[in-house]
Amino acid sequence: MNVASEPFLKRLLVKAGLSSSLHKLRGGVHPEGRKDLSAEPPIRVLPMPERLYVPLQQHIGAPARHLVGVGEVVKKGQLLAASQGMVSAPVHAPTSGRVIAIGDFPGPHPSGLPMPTLTIEADGLDAWIDADPPADPFALSPEEVATRVGAAGIVGLGGAAFPAAVKLNLSRRNEVRTLIMNGGECEPYLTCDDRLMQERAAQIVEGIRLIAHATGAGEILVGIEDNKPDAIAAMTKAAAGGPVKVVKVPAMYPMGSEKQLIQVLTGQEVPAGGRAADIGVLVHNVGTAYAVQQALCLGRPLVSRIITVSGGAIMAPGNLEAPIGALAADLVRACGGLREDAARLVLGGPMMGTQLTSLDVPVIKGSSGVLALTVQEVEQTRPGPCIRCSSCVRACPMGLLPLEMAARIRAGDPAGAVDWGLKDCIACGSCSYVCPSHIPLVHWFNHAKGDLAARERLKMKNEATKKLADERSARMQRIAQEREEAARLRAAKKAAADAAKKAAAEAAAAAKAAAKAKEEVEA
Repeated sequence: MNVASEPFLKRLLVKAGLSSSLHKLRGGVHPEGRKDLSAEPPIRVLPMPERLYVPLQQHIGAPARHLVGVGEVVKKGQLLAASQGMVSAPVHAPTSGRVIAIGDFPGPHPSGLPMPTLTIEADGLDAWIDADPPADPFALSPEEVATRVGAAGIVGLGGAAFPAAVKLNLSRRNEVRTLIMNGGECEPYLTCDDRLMQERAAQIVEGIRLIAHATGAGEILVGIEDNKPDAIAAMTKAAAGGPVKVVKVPAMYPMGSEKQLIQVLTGQEVPAGGRAADIGVLVHNVGTAYAVQQALCLGRPLVSRIITVSGGAIMAPGNLEAPIGALAADLVRACGGLREDAARLVLGGPMMGTQLTSLDVPVIKGSSGVLALTVQEVEQTRPGPCIRCSSCVRACPMGLLPLEMAARIRAGDPAGAVDWGLKDCIACGSCSYVCPSHIPLVHWFNHAKGDLAARERLKMKNEATKKLADERSARMQRIAQEREEAARLRAAKKAAADAAKKAAAEAAAAAKAAAKAKEEVEA
């Protein structure tokens, strides 16, 4: 989409059937979509596995604190773990059954390291708790809507998994004017949002209206890439006659990124280090809107989601509605298993997803896909030296200079990379995708961010330790001074008492002498 002039861009958009009011997106790439593998079959419900492994950390922020014990019988939707702190989200039972373990289990992370997890043995009944949804969700106050969204454990389902209630409250305080719903789904292979919009458009639109009610946003836009005509048609029909406006946007990567979608639809840019709310915009995923509708209208917390199972190694790719805590292996088996050994396993999309070492890890609230890619689909080329071609610069949607950041990181200067915009990198992978030398730029950037975060944590720890040491030193000095003062006061009191005693003795002696003298005179 790099064109010479804005007028040419507008003519191109009109010719493609897109809105001429769209704004130019900087950079971006066009990876092979491979969405045809899973886009056609309708959503299927995953047969309930015998066991579900529910991590307590499924969101940005503090992990949830478990409230149930081993052996306890639970119902579907029952609160298992409560949120902690300002940024956190509760966790609910994905099915009915019995809690058989509370402990560490391998998490959906490249390291495969264990994380605190509740294990539930399903009873096969899938029995819900008794729900008491409001008669009219739109009669609730915005604050009550946000409270119920938070209590339902809803997080951003586009992948970031940021607690939705926190964004709603922040948007209300910042007086958000524009609500943007992200239906872009620009990652290759993934079609879960596409199928959700095709099959459950009415519920999504109702959820969007509830989010708008909670924030007070006057403008409501749904951005959907133009390679999803059926989803666009379904959403347009569901939104007809209401305040929700469906907008076709060009199919390119990373159109589904929050900052890029804002730029294309509004022409505004989120300031460096800032948030969308700072410019009066709130962005949510269409899957999040569906979860909001389920929570507010049916009283059902977030216990399942639509997940794409795809890749050349999958026998029958498709989209499954899976309970949170099902193993990735359960989803793959439900799609016929593997036709051949996978060269790479990915949780999420191939550009920004998490590479897995095993399928025996649970899917969580932010899991959008389970991919099993073949050798042909995975380009494994040894990286070469940077040839300063600037392809990464042209592809970067944030307008950064990846080659300069990479040079600083290679030189062991991650702080220098920050001066070139490292903290504004959204880790979309566009630079790595176009690099002719196959340099893993995003890997370097993520490593540098982790290194900087570790340094910052160490700095904060050292500062906290120094503060504690200084406070202890001041406290010990104060105690010593108080002891010295107490000793001085005791000494002064003793001296005063001794002086008074001496004076009293002298006065008594003088009185005795005077009495004796008087007796002698009288005699």
